[in-house]
Amino acid sequence: MNKATLSFLFIILSFFSVAQSQKEGVQPNTYLNPVFSGDYPDPSILVDGKDYYMVHSSFEYYPGLLIWHSNDLINWTPVTSALQKYVGSVWAPDMVKYNDKYYIYFPASGTNYVISADKITGPWSDPVELNVTMIDPGHVTDDKGNRYLYFSSGSYVPLSKDGMSITGDIVHSYDGWEIPNEWSIECFCMEGPKLFKHGDYYYLTVAEGGTAGPPTGHMVVSARSKSPLGPWENSPFNPIIRTKTKDEKWCSVGHGTIFEDAEGKWWMMFHGYEKDHYNMGRQTLLLPVEWTKDGWYKIADDADLNNPVNKKIIYPTQKPFTLNDNFEGSTLSPHWRFFGGADSARYKIHNNSITITSKGNSIPESSPLLCMPSDHSYSAQVEVTTNGEAYGGLILFYNKVAYSGILADNLNILCNIRGWQFETEKDVIDGHVFLKIENIDNIVNMYYSLNGTDWIKIENSLEVSGYHHNILSGFMSLRIGLVSFGDGGVTFSNFRYSKL
Repeated sequence: MNKATLSFLFIILSFFSVAQSQKEGVQPNTYLNPVFSGDYPDPSILVDGKDYYMVHSSFEYYPGLLIWHSNDLINWTPVTSALQKYVGSVWAPDMVKYNDKYYIYFPASGTNYVISADKITGPWSDPVELNVTMIDPGHVTDDKGNRYLYFSSGSYVPLSKDGMSITGDIVHSYDGWEIPNEWSIECFCMEGPKLFKHGDYYYLTVAEGGTAGPPTGHMVVSARSKSPLGPWENSPFNPIIRTKTKDEKWCSVGHGTIFEDAEGKWWMMFHGYEKDHYNMGRQTLLLPVEWTKDGWYKIADDADLNNPVNKKIIYPTQKPFTLNDNFEGSTLSPHWRFFGGADSARYKIHNNSITITSKGNSIPESSPLLCMPSDHSYSAQVEVTTNGEAYGGLILFYNKVAYSGILADNLNILCNIRGWQFETEKDVIDGHVFLKIENIDNIVNMYYSLNGTDWIKIENSLEVSGYHHNILSGFMSLRIGLVSFGDGGVTFSNFRYSKL
């Protein structure tokens, strides 16, 4: 990549920041959860001096493992997508820095991988398989620099000095914290080990109770040891955080990472589902933690997930995060993801538009281009030009069996409701149309326009609250998608998103 391309990419990225501190009604130097609104699960955070970097599970969305940067833990800007090569559904990663080199460990397709880079901006290596079948790797080093990976089973393996291979057998070390039998949980399901050292102790933080299921299931559990290899003593404050009733706003809260910020304050980054909005996926949450005199951490006494939290905030000078896209230049904006793998040969960004070659003969075969809405109610619209015998559309997509939206061919407007596809407005266009969806608290109406100003509502509407993991599995979320299938290609321009 030459300097001109890098400069252009930096300019594009500078226009995207998650400015969560600017929420309505929030006072200066306070923030309101979530810090990442929308589907940002299994957060792994790296403190690198005064810089913070975060990465999340990216599942079937590619390019994968999008790294974010912040100076204050509240406002986040995308850096780069570290994973380009498709290796399957990418689950909970762990991002670390060791001897001035960056690593991301992650599970996919029944095994584990590592990628590495000399700079956080990349280039990142292709994934190297570690040949370990457990999930959710968590990296830790001892005082001599020996490296280990923990996994969801409470077991660990030793790592080579370069961090690119395992050097010994799997050793079981931790059994977890016993959950009271009367609690409503999905399963014991220990996962997501994250480790750090503070004072004389190593601390192991895990999730238990199942990542979804009952709102009261998922939780954060802590243990400590004088050795990173155990034996482990469970915290008297377990669970560190847990949803106690189904009436709470944040459900299934868990998968926490404990860290010290650049000013010596301690925090926990974790995730949770939002009541009545499970289809937004697991959103990233942040709360302060405090240390007791006898060396245990717990959520700060004055911290509340539902209320503003005091925090020094560095207000960004760049434009706040937006999904709006004029498709300027030749680089795909970082909020877009192809489902099931990205093929750079399939699309071209030019003349303020993106042309996507058609793939397959239906929405699930098309590998749609997706972005994550951040609001309960929103509208999205796009200009569509179909070429050949292609179908183009604006859809809401959970996975290959759960999707709906509005489509167009050369002549007709079509509707797809849960896989049932039909012409709803016949002979009304000539290869060019504007499409729009409005999602108002999970009730979706769909529109088309010949000029981008005067909108015609089609008769078909959707109810999409059930498009989530507890019903459909897969750990996904309901995303806005651009779809191109059939024979030919589809050109999309002027994508607009707005909160309603």
